[in-house]
Amino acid sequence: MASAFQILSTALLTLGILAFLGYVVLHLIAPKPRLPFPSEKTYITTNPDGTTSSPRPLPCWYDRWLAERHLTSDHQPIPGSDIPDGYPVPDTGAIEPAEVEISVVIPAYNEADRILPTLEEMVEYLDAKFGRPDAERPRLERGNTATQHHRLVFRKDQVLTTPEKENVAGGYEILIVNDGSTDKTVEVALEFSAKHGLHDVLRVVTLEQNRGKGGGVTHGFRHVRGKYIVFADADGASRFSDLGRLIEGCEDVVDGSNRGVAIGSRAHLVGSEAVVKRSAIRNFLMRSFHTILMIFTPPATSRIHDTQCGFKLFTRESLPHIIPYMHTEGWIFDIEMLMLAESAPATAVLASDGTVIGTSYGIKVAEVPIGWHEVDGSKMNLVQDSIKMAIGLAVLRASWMLGVYRRRTT
Repeated sequence: MASAFQILSTALLTLGILAFLGYVVLHLIAPKPRLPFPSEKTYITTNPDGTTSSPRPLPCWYDRWLAERHLTSDHQPIPGSDIPDGYPVPDTGAIEPAEVEISVVIPAYNEADRILPTLEEMVEYLDAKFGRPDAERPRLERGNTATQHHRLVFRKDQVLTTPEKENVAGGYEILIVNDGSTDKTVEVALEFSAKHGLHDVLRVVTLEQNRGKGGGVTHGFRHVRGKYIVFADADGASRFSDLGRLIEGCEDVVDGSNRGVAIGSRAHLVGSEAVVKRSAIRNFLMRSFHTILMIFTPPATSRIHDTQCGFKLFTRESLPHIIPYMHTEGWIFDIEMLMLAESAPATAVLASDGTVIGTSYGIKVAEVPIGWHEVDGSKMNLVQDSIKMAIGLAVLRASWMLGVYRRRTT
């Protein structure tokens, strides 16, 4: 008869083997983004005469950041700051200074029938609030401004202005990431650009192979030039004029390194007529996914009521702590973004006079109620994609917990 010690040893050995096999399986099934093709690092736009430009090199803060990251240690004090010894404040990354005020990234896959009203609403708002980029305005001299106390609040009916001392170019850019569309998405976007004189303001990047919404957003975010970066769905379901509310919410949570995130939320609409009239299966799946989300995600992310709204804003300084470590390219990429924000390394906490009084881990996320309406033509298969999202979330969480995914750049 086996002794208790033998039974315990066998059980532990079995658990060890199962854990090892699970780790191996995770390595095999966990998403691994592909490298971009050379053509995906170019863009086209319209010329002043209305013709389409030849491919142009796409600016890429990520490539420079990655090269500089490899030359520095993981933990360095912020230059010019008065950080007491012993605080583990990492190098925030030498991300290039912003060239425009707002970057809008639109992931688009076969959106020829829906993107035009979205662009019309977007450009009308951006022109009124920010204006077109001024090519003659000098750029901010290169340097780390992470410790400047940054509280720019976009109030209603007020144009967002930049302090003279920062001297950052104004205006906006729209980056449409064409995710291997087979319809006339690109043609529609370029016709709109020519009609509205958006020469080099509206840029189209085409991915040779479809990557999914998350892959498109991540690719676009690596090439943005804005101080604030927002991604918006091509269907125009979110009210774009609520961008000011996102900026306002972001500035309410921004930290001493100018890191902050604001996400549009439809949670306040749960009891509204638009949601009540949805099918029973749709509402059931929505509640089920939220329950799974609360179980599988870390504390701050699990408390967010709406992680899937396609309208999220990031400060430029937050990007190096999120974008280089993205893996998910499907529907749940938003959740990985929020988890990476929550787990971001420490940064300095500033007093009102700008002195450092401590450190704070994680990038704070503001959940902001926005206007939203249902738009026909969704490419999401309700049941099938909901199951895939649940499985994907479990794989994502397990991969981060067990070290399959890590904050590394190689």
